[in-house]
Amino acid sequence: MLTSLAASPEAVPRPRPAYRGFRAAVARVERLTPHFTRVTFAGDDLASFGTAGLDQRVKVVLPLPEIGFAAFPEGDDWFGAWRQLPAEERNPFRTYTIRAVRPELHEVDVDFVAHGDTGPGSAWATRAQPGDEIVLVGPDELSEGRTIGIDWRPGDVDTVLLAGDETAAPAICAILESLPADASGAAIIEVPSADDVLPVRAPVGVEVRWLPRVHEQSHGERLVPAVRDWVARTCWLRDCADPASAAAESSRRTLAELESAADADGILWDVPEGTSLDGDCYAWIAGEASVIKALRRFLVQDAGLDRRQVAFMGYWRRGRAELD
Repeated sequence: MLTSLAASPEAVPRPRPAYRGFRAAVARVERLTPHFTRVTFAGDDLASFGTAGLDQRVKVVLPLPEIGFAAFPEGDDWFGAWRQLPAEERNPFRTYTIRAVRPELHEVDVDFVAHGDTGPGSAWATRAQPGDEIVLVGPDELSEGRTIGIDWRPGDVDTVLLAGDETAAPAICAILESLPADASGAAIIEVPSADDVLPVRAPVGVEVRWLPRVHEQSHGERLVPAVRDWVARTCWLRDCADPASAAAESSRRTLAELESAADADGILWDVPEGTSLDGDCYAWIAGEASVIKALRRFLVQDAGLDRRQVAFMGYWRRGRAELD
């Protein structure tokens, strides 16, 4: 009796994982500004690296002294396997956003924020040289889940607001360069110094403001008032929900509940499921957690946005290496 291949369990292909490890090496290192370093990774494995772009998050896995990546797990559940390893065999990794993907060249760009040796990612990028091996855990272009890790979901809106500090700058620049030519709104980016302004292509209708910190200003000292000023001097407020409406009050209560839960578990991250409400305005804000929390509170409580119109990401928190 013949058995059809379709009925054979061995013949059924396993779905490709949405995220997996890609082996690559440093191809180029470019010091863009005093605080931004672009590392270009290359390798044949990157031919199927995800190309969705935008604010795509990936893990940059760093080598261990002596053993490099010899113990780093392969497979779908790489993270679970990594957690089971002895501490001395766990490769450190950090989360970054992709700046550019060139699948035809098997290349991926990641922009690192340099802040000395205070973190493993910054320290590695400072010393990176062509030929250094690396592992990128990122999206597989051939997987149905290849867009996992993208939080830019504006829906059909007329006005966009992007705001963040230097850790959000690569994602903001990538999003700006993906916007349609008729997009309108603003991108407001706080950076360590005036020399850290990056070139970026943006639609004519999107105002791009770079805010260098001066005189040892702390994170958010320029960003928060600049966002408030932009909202106040545009017609945006007229198009948003009435802050006194029942819908706005409900959104404020939900926001308070989310912030309470976030304070308890240390995670400050809220991205609307699916697409946002279609409407007049959508905000994407990311960076230091307490600053971004203050901005979202302003947008929801004062400006009257429905919280589903605000993507909110605490990329890092003062006193902590990374929010994983």
